[in-house]
Order: sequence, then structure tokens, then C-alpha cells
Amino acid sequence: MGKLRVLSGKEVCLILLAHGFEQVRQKGSHAIMQKQIDTSTITVPVPQHKELKAGTLTSIIRQAQLSRSIFES
Repeated sequence: MGKLRVLSGKEVCLILLAHGFEQVRQKGSHAIMQKQIDTSTITVPVPQHKELKAGTLTSIIRQAQLSRSIFES
């Protein structure tokens, strides 16, 4: 496993958009991203901070059900 890059919330949203997610709303400093899969929906909140902590980014990757390699340097 490689090291995760330091990403902003905006950069994470752009990566999610490129992988089929769409921003459905924003409440405060959190963008809510969603993706339809068959009969269910994946919902991922993304804080709009300048730098996301490694644990926050790991949680977003797990919730989005995407490969960690997409977010590595």
C-alpha cells in the first residue's frame, strides 16, 4: 500500500465526481456526494477543508467503496 496524498475536500469531490458520484447538496462545510448502485444509494459526506486528515480520507474511501490506489501519491 502506498501513502495517501494530502488532499482538500474539493479535490476529493472531484475524484468522486470522476467515479460516478454527484453532489446532491451542501450543508455547512460538508458536501454530500451520492452514487446510485442497482437498488441502493451510496452517500458520502465530504468536509470542505483545505487538508483532510488521513483518518477522514480513509473513512471517505471506505464509504465510497473505491480503491485506495486512486487516492495514493
